[in-house]
Amino acid sequence: MRIALCQINPTVGDLEGNAEIILGAARRAAGAGAELAVFPELCIVGYPPMDLLDRPQFIDDAMDAVRYVASSAPAGLGMIVGAPVRNGASMGKRLHNAALLLEDGRIVASAAKALLPTYDVFDEYRHFEPGPARHLVHFRGVALGLHVCEDVWNNEEAPPYHLYGRNPVDELAELGAQLFVNISASPFAVGKEAARTKVVAATCREHGLPFVYVNQVGANTELIFDGDSRVHDAAGRVVARAKRFVDDMLVWDTAAPVAPAPAPDAAAAALIHDALVLGIRDYMSKTGAFGKALLGLSGGIDSAVTCALAAEALGSERVVGVTMPSAYSSAGSVDDSRTLAENLGIEFQEISIRPAVDAFQAMLAPPFTGRAPDVTEENLQARARGVTLMALSNKFGYLLLTTGNKSEMAVGYATLYGDMNGGLAVLSDVFKTEVYDLANEINARAGREVIPRSTITKPPSAELRPGQTDQDSLPPYAVLDPILEAYVERHLDVRGVAEATGADPTLVERIARMVDRAEFKRRQAAPGLRVSTKAFGMGRRLPIVMRRTRVAAPAGAGSFADVPSRTA
Repeated sequence: MRIALCQINPTVGDLEGNAEIILGAARRAAGAGAELAVFPELCIVGYPPMDLLDRPQFIDDAMDAVRYVASSAPAGLGMIVGAPVRNGASMGKRLHNAALLLEDGRIVASAAKALLPTYDVFDEYRHFEPGPARHLVHFRGVALGLHVCEDVWNNEEAPPYHLYGRNPVDELAELGAQLFVNISASPFAVGKEAARTKVVAATCREHGLPFVYVNQVGANTELIFDGDSRVHDAAGRVVARAKRFVDDMLVWDTAAPVAPAPAPDAAAAALIHDALVLGIRDYMSKTGAFGKALLGLSGGIDSAVTCALAAEALGSERVVGVTMPSAYSSAGSVDDSRTLAENLGIEFQEISIRPAVDAFQAMLAPPFTGRAPDVTEENLQARARGVTLMALSNKFGYLLLTTGNKSEMAVGYATLYGDMNGGLAVLSDVFKTEVYDLANEINARAGREVIPRSTITKPPSAELRPGQTDQDSLPPYAVLDPILEAYVERHLDVRGVAEATGADPTLVERIARMVDRAEFKRRQAAPGLRVSTKAFGMGRRLPIVMRRTRVAAPAGAGSFADVPSRTA
């Protein structure tokens, strides 16, 4: 049987548009001789649909879209599509996250997702009921072990525990599946490709069955999907692979001899680059609300990298860079901003904020009498820049991109209503040390210095007071970033971070407190593009009002495990 893996880019809520994308891919699949076309999880509605699923009319419309796709599909082609369907049982959540088999103009079979993730960016049990007992889906003489995304991830044998009490792929194998088919909406993160390969390959080897994996591509707000659809043979080898970060379709013949298809060798910086470009492009195109992207150019590395990524995503004609010198801006920073704009071919403006800062200082002089200048005066400059950029955004309908990185957002080294202004935070999940890697990647791809060498080599500085550098307030980023990665992404405590990084525990404690105190700022930040396993925003939910304290257990108190069970 010839199976088409249709790696498409749906938009959340765009039922008509998604249906046409699905049908377009179906026609190409039929033209390539496919008998079955497989599409991603919830592709009818786009992922993640979130609380759109609470609207009864939306569910009705989604099912109308499914019926439209079924009735409009090419003759002789079977299709597997993902959609929300109503739960017919009298108990439980009202919806299932389902994979539907369409043939001859109708829905002929379905398989509801059994494992519903509620960790990180996922909140599926908010809306969906786990699917009932597994069953096989038969298509043209082949018993398909059809399942949805998370259903395969509980098969990993290495962890000391499992999230769920069921293993859907084991259940399908026991029923006599001949081919596993998984439809997914699995977001990108650095390292995700290797994790997917490991769990799918292990499943194939365990059961001696081939595996078809079809993943969504594209970006919907914070989440970026890399596609990475593939076929594994019964030995676990990848024998067919779709391109990453682009719409793609590959056709696999179950009877044809195959050879391993190794993963392309890509460094983390290259993957992050491609993910962020896709994230910017889809945010602009799918919202449809902005003609151009706008950002402030400080002459620093963050704004330079953001600008280069935006130009790659949108085209230089749709990016506007603005440098806003103050009394403390160096001539080199303004020159570097101008050089960057010339290298990228973008529109460039220079607007001094000195009149605005002078006006604010004069206005505030009476209440500030007797108080020495401090961070308040520094923040006035950042907020003057923020007001300037928001005025341009309002007047011309531009999307303001914020340029702060994950290191700064982690410790609160950012100004509310100043440099945090904007509609999309491009680098908020990229540590400062990774930003430098991105700059070098951008220059290497271009074969020239798109980002000026002086921008890369100068000490990072907000330039809000004479001679200021980031290291006046923070440890060197080479020291800071491993601490943040261990604390934010690996959830280690202060002692664990110190042991993992070799950093002084006193420094780790100071950084941890900075991270905790800055939660109120992050809650007010623009949505950021996710490229790690733990991004700020929808995937990291901590209270703003909290304290980190510990209670020392009394000597000899034992542990919970020592308490005998009353039901034993």
